Amino acid sequence: MIDLRTLVYLDRLQPETTAMLATGSRGFMPLEGQASLIVEVSPGISINVVTDVVLKRTTVAPGSQIVERDYGSLEVHSADQGMVQAAKDAILEYYAIEESARLQPRIVSEQIITGLDNQQSIIINRLRYGSLIVTGETLYVLECHPAGYAAFACNEAEKAATVKVIDLQYFGAFGRLQLGGDEENINQASAAIRHAFSTLRGRPNAG
Repeated sequence: MIDLRTLVYLDRLQPETTAMLATGSRGFMPLEGQASLIVEVSPGISINVVTDVVLKRTTVAPGSQIVERDYGSLEVHSADQGMVQAAKDAILEYYAIEESARLQPRIVSEQIITGLDNQQSIIINRLRYGSLIVTGETLYVLECHPAGYAAFACNEAEKAATVKVIDLQYFGAFGRLQLGGDEENINQASAAIRHAFSTLRGRPNAG
């Protein structure tokens, strides 16, 4: 049995989202403009079978596979959007489930901090894996469940607004995303994430 936590398609990887995915990639790095699929399952070891199914039935490239005790995640990508969709279909067919078997994304917390103080920006920059955030900019922080949807949120935010990706964690118990920019663009990014999440069908995720 498999518990499908995240199954989400990213139609066109945006520049900074791509860079963040590549930063944590131990496989084949994605390229800007490619399509991507994020899969997260429980128990974590089940992701090995998911990876096997996808790679034997399609020509997508695996960017990262993370196997934890509770959750396992996989990112695959291709310049051929149809092939990435075929990877999604292969998973659903193998486990005889519908796409609606996945959990709906849930925003656990969302923060917007305007006029960032210099000392706070320094603390953030020391721990970040992406772009730098500077004094006076607006910081956006998202925590979501399941974790895999953080990558989808990041990509949709970058489509909708001019933002910098400060940090992205899309595996584990919860997903986390930090964005930086001016206040107007951060507000646009937040609205885009909320709208994008509302379009994804799945099992109720009340927390």
